Amino acid sequence: MAMTKTEAAKLTNDLLLRGVIETIISESSILQMLPFEDVTGTAITYNRENAAPTVSWFDVGDTWTESTPTFTPVTAALKILGGDADVDNFLQQTYRNPNDLEAEVISLKAKAVAYEFSQTFYDGDTASVTEQFDGLVNIVDASNMELEMGANGAALTLDKLDELIDLIKPGRPDALCMSKRTRRKLSSLRRASGNLLETDVDAFGRRALFYDGLPILVDDFIPVTEVQGSSGAVCSSIYALKFGRQGVMGLENGGIQVERVGELETKDATRTRVKWYCGLALFGTLGRSLLKAINAS
Repeated sequence: MAMTKTEAAKLTNDLLLRGVIETIISESSILQMLPFEDVTGTAITYNRENAAPTVSWFDVGDTWTESTPTFTPVTAALKILGGDADVDNFLQQTYRNPNDLEAEVISLKAKAVAYEFSQTFYDGDTASVTEQFDGLVNIVDASNMELEMGANGAALTLDKLDELIDLIKPGRPDALCMSKRTRRKLSSLRRASGNLLETDVDAFGRRALFYDGLPILVDDFIPVTEVQGSSGAVCSSIYALKFGRQGVMGLENGGIQVERVGELETKDATRTRVKWYCGLALFGTLGRSLLKAINAS
């Protein structure tokens, strides 16, 4: 059963593991919404939907024509993400509250896992780094699901953003992912039109923004240094995403894990390992659209 990491954290009785999961999802806006499916084995092979079947109207005696959806077989492998957190035994023993020191060290490692997953979620490229999974930029080559503001970059417009949203089928996207700079421009455009971005609170009680009812996930890992034509490294992108079996879904085996490795032989320290066997799948090309070449103007 697919569930988000936010829901997974509620189901564990291990307080250390729960703390690590909550730290990770609090540091990553995408992990607060991205559902994960548990994979048996090291990879999953699935059929990615390219086009939906069609139907027609027929008269009596007409010849019926067959129409089936088209799929592309895709294999998504799990990758290993993690790191070791060492706590010096001297500091652990002499620290006023040993639990605070260990918790702080493990918390920093959990944040690093969140940052690395978020970075790879957008621009992961197995052709360059074989140990990571393909992110949204490289997971599919679907030019019909990509728009650009201009051949050499241009300022964001509300009309173009609405066009991006309408590319997602069926229905609407579950979220819009953008950089802080793009969020500022979008807020400016809404104010100029006489409206403001809707606001609410997220699962952590923090202010959340919405555009036309769609959650805006502001992510530091969406670059503002993309090159478009002669623009130079000044452009950024917006992703419209549908989550689940019609769009984007995370993959994992065993979830986020925290292991106490124990005492080290070569130094006076105790090691805890945070690891995650994870990946990313795009089940339907119509569940991910991209608006690129957004400049800073």
